[in-house]
Amino acid sequence: MTDFSTEQETFWAGDFGSEYINRNPSNFELAARLALFAKILARTQNVDSFIELGANIGNNLRVLNQLRDKAALAAVEINKDAVKALEAWGKAEVFHKSILDFEPGRQYDMSFVSGVLIHLNPDVLPQVYDLLYHLGRRYVCVIEYYNPSPVDIPYRGHKGKLFKRDFAGEMLDRFSDLVLIDYGFVYHRDNNYPLDDLTWFLLEKRES
Repeated sequence: MTDFSTEQETFWAGDFGSEYINRNPSNFELAARLALFAKILARTQNVDSFIELGANIGNNLRVLNQLRDKAALAAVEINKDAVKALEAWGKAEVFHKSILDFEPGRQYDMSFVSGVLIHLNPDVLPQVYDLLYHLGRRYVCVIEYYNPSPVDIPYRGHKGKLFKRDFAGEMLDRFSDLVLIDYGFVYHRDNNYPLDDLTWFLLEKRES
């Protein structure tokens, strides 16, 4: 995969995306992610399948496998080295694709992203919102950096690679049958399970 429509795809598919793997969570952070997803799943019912867009090496899927060991797991990932790690783990169906090129063949009880929307070109967000919405049979979960208005933040010396905004709010505005079930914030100085100032939003499809 070398022909991408945005500079952000090229960035994450290449060397920077591969180097990112080496900065992935310690066991302590994995425990924090398990605590986070346990809290999220406590607000759901009958979730037996998940798909993550931009899964990297699958740390979120690994903790979901601990919480729902019978659930079907799927991952969409652009970086070839991360895909190799996911395939070596062997417990998720892996699609080596850019999110922008992914064409879903089925729905899952929950679709989710974690620290991915912030790294996409803002122009493609409507397309990704549509994909998240259509992939999630019942639930959509967004775990990202939040800001009430769009801002572009320097990221490890790079410009145009990290954007904060109200992703979940934009999805709620875009899809009339989505409702907010719960949300929360994980502070980087939390006494027990700190994460990198993430805000999570659990959305559910409901018939009007």
